[in-house]
Amino acid sequence: MMQKPEHAGFCIFMAASSDTPLVELRNVTFGYSDRVILDNVSLSIPRGKVTALMGASGGGKTTVLRLIGGQNLAQQGEVLFDGEDVTRMDQHQLYLARRRMGMLFQFGALFADLSVFENVAFPLREHTDLTEELVRHLVLMKLNAVGLRGARDLMPSEVSGGMARRVALARAIVLDPELVMYDEPFAGLDPISLGTAAQLIRRLNDAMGLTSIVVSHDLEETFQIADQVVILANGGIAAQGTPDEVKRSTDPLVQQFVQARAEGPVHFHYPGPSVEQDFGEVQA
Repeated sequence: MMQKPEHAGFCIFMAASSDTPLVELRNVTFGYSDRVILDNVSLSIPRGKVTALMGASGGGKTTVLRLIGGQNLAQQGEVLFDGEDVTRMDQHQLYLARRRMGMLFQFGALFADLSVFENVAFPLREHTDLTEELVRHLVLMKLNAVGLRGARDLMPSEVSGGMARRVALARAIVLDPELVMYDEPFAGLDPISLGTAAQLIRRLNDAMGLTSIVVSHDLEETFQIADQVVILANGGIAAQGTPDEVKRSTDPLVQQFVQARAEGPVHFHYPGPSVEQDFGEVQA
């Protein structure tokens, strides 16, 4: 990958072919202690598309985001971002790669003591040497894109949950990243805010030429905006394809998830000792 000189604090890269995936996991294994979360998983994230990572809690969805961002390192396999293995990057290389990524954390994760404006400006001040005038213009442009330019002087405690999520989205895209990762962007939102957030993700992806990865449990909204859906379960990929293809899957685990069935391959109780072992036999 050829690199052009930096300009105004931004690192500009030559565009790669749209046929090559922006993100690839190749035979990735990762776990915590003796618990394997991902077992020899391979998947591709196509450029310019919205890919949804779904599945039951604990299936490895957020772990995939952390592997892409380099917060966790794969124990086996490769995690490629634009052809470069994140697991082999040194601190400087990882820092540069992260400048090309945006992250929307669960519930926004705004800085409570910074205004809406300063929250969005934070990545610009951290990663660039732009003038205050340019910072102001960029922040207002991104806030306008999420419908919150008028809320720039408010504090996080003064905005609703849905508005806070949109502020966090403006912050995630303020550096014009190539990849934006969303970790449960719809959690805790009312139906109106949820629908607004979903359409905003789709609209921004298309308007800015982004590649988006959405971790979500909300089937209806996510299936409406996703180009590709990946269902993670039992350390691997249970299904992968368009929303319609995943809906038509005959895999019992996928059907349990898609139909929200209480009974199926995914059990309610976490594996452990039997009731008799924990409580002993009831004495007469």
